Amino acid sequence: MRARVPASTSNIGPGFDVLGLALGLYVEVSVEDAERLTLTTEGEGSELARDASHLAVQVASAIKGHDRLAIHVNSEIPLGRGLGSSAALVAATAAAAGADDPLGIAARSDGHAENAAASVLGGLVAATFVDGRPVARRLPLDEELAFVVIVPDRELATKEARSLLPESVPFADAVSNLGRMGLLIAGLGDRLALVPGAGTDRLHQDARTALFPEAPRLLERLRRAGAVVSCWSGAGPSLLGICTSEEAAGRVVEAAHDALLEVALPGRVLLLRPDVDGLILRQS
Repeated sequence: MRARVPASTSNIGPGFDVLGLALGLYVEVSVEDAERLTLTTEGEGSELARDASHLAVQVASAIKGHDRLAIHVNSEIPLGRGLGSSAALVAATAAAAGADDPLGIAARSDGHAENAAASVLGGLVAATFVDGRPVARRLPLDEELAFVVIVPDRELATKEARSLLPESVPFADAVSNLGRMGLLIAGLGDRLALVPGAGTDRLHQDARTALFPEAPRLLERLRRAGAVVSCWSGAGPSLLGICTSEEAAGRVVEAAHDALLEVALPGRVLLLRPDVDGLILRQS
């Protein structure tokens, strides 16, 4: 079997550990029974060891109950950049290996339900764990939105980024995020309702800036160029600019390239559309 799932961005400003959105970058995995284990890879992550330590091998072997498999991975999703590469790979591999619940497997493996849910369901999702099980729901999404993503040439481990977060936050900060998440959901459902304040976060972005000191300047440049909202993508270091028109997105892409040069940070700038299909499963 062959499975394809999209990348995801999560948090999206105030939606910490809750909101996920599928984006048009993909990982495709095929899994077939074979006489012995073979793993071939293309694209992002192809430099990783092609042996039993590979995440796709671990997932497929656990589902199949053996490692006599021919596995092929072709990925467009940068690793360690806050675009849900691990959740997407696990979901695609689980589906290709015949798992009944690729969302549950990916969510438990990744530890974050929102990335896995966005990759499997597509579109905009709200997701969390309830009684130890991932529960996710699709939310309305204006498909005319365009997303500009700055992808720095540096990895940022989610575990390291999470270690900087406080154990508790002021009540006012929690209320601020809840209110702005409501505004953000409304604006993502109808781009004409999107307002800059909807992207404000008080829970995680400032705490993580020590790991990415260029982030505030880059985020400001995205907004000045025409992104209505700019924010971290997941735990970073990718940064997201949300635009309400193709024209605005074009300006933001140019400004993002210039901003990377200004801060002397190597990286890429991607213009992406939301993916609304999620997991697609086909016969090999």
